[in-house]
Amino acid sequence: MHYRELGTSGIEVSEVGFGAWVVGTDWWGDRSDEDSIEMLHHAIDRGIDFFDTGDVYGHGHSEEVVGEALADYRDEVTVATKIGYDFYNNPQAGHGELPKEITGEWVREATEKSLERLDMEYVDLLQLHNANVDEVTPDVLEALDELKEEGLIKATGWALGPSIGWLAEGDMAIEEEFDALQIVWNAFEQDVGNHFLDTIRETGSSTSLIARVPHSSGLLNEQVRPETELGSGDHRGFRPDEWYETGWEKLEALRFLERDGERTMAQASIAYLLGYDETAAVTPTFRTKDDIDEWAKASDVPKLTDEELTRVEELYADNFGIDRFDGMDALRSSVDGEDIRAAGLDKRVAKGARNEA
Repeated sequence: MHYRELGTSGIEVSEVGFGAWVVGTDWWGDRSDEDSIEMLHHAIDRGIDFFDTGDVYGHGHSEEVVGEALADYRDEVTVATKIGYDFYNNPQAGHGELPKEITGEWVREATEKSLERLDMEYVDLLQLHNANVDEVTPDVLEALDELKEEGLIKATGWALGPSIGWLAEGDMAIEEEFDALQIVWNAFEQDVGNHFLDTIRETGSSTSLIARVPHSSGLLNEQVRPETELGSGDHRGFRPDEWYETGWEKLEALRFLERDGERTMAQASIAYLLGYDETAAVTPTFRTKDDIDEWAKASDVPKLTDEELTRVEELYADNFGIDRFDGMDALRSSVDGEDIRAAGLDKRVAKGARNEA
């Protein structure tokens, strides 16, 4: 396992991190707390030291389980969490988004509650969870600075999603030099990742990228196949059928990344994202210990060559030679699409879509 710095925070994280949205929730399969703790310990054994949870996952339960699992490893691991949803006063209804609360006062209150559940004196990386650009006011930025000065957090981040990301928000995070910007980014969803790479390079910002959903909801790790039936509670089911149908065709165009057995497709999909220096970590959705065993090795498989990276980009630009609608051509915007149009992205703005979870 190799390690990279988050921004200029001085915090190093494993190139492959553990996305703890699978802990304390049932959206990615049922597992007991004991099973979750075993998985977290197994990840540590495989060199993973970056664990990313959120207060809304299981309405705080993910943080509790993560805190219990990592209690004996606190000085050896980097812990990230997210705040911004008011689950305290609102019940969860399916996979829909809860109301958000992002103010200076809420940032402090939510952080303190997260620390209580984690049973930790500080969190390494505190991320604003799906915050809209107009919600991150000077009071919010001041509250983050105060938490950092008091030692309750070590670094700041902004986590965006789910449908690829929000450009205006990410651009602000980069311009304000948040230490980390977390986005949905993979070989089948490159637009926003590529845009933020350009923004970081053009501004000279020190912000690092954290890539989520590197396997495009089961396509690039080949865990969702034509015969796979996704249950009603499976979070991958939000993708339209066309996404998977075209995705299986796109997958064949990427077979060259496997290099005759030197990399699995799942590993290559992570290595592709690590091919960019601006990427600090990739957080796949681990469902089993076998996933951890295979995907943690992505940090050590042969790196993609410049030619391979370019080929992946060119295939995407040509939609992998497929001329059918993939069902996912709408980028979400909180500013009526102004950010998307200004970026020159050839995508349809999702009308009325502001804050999906």
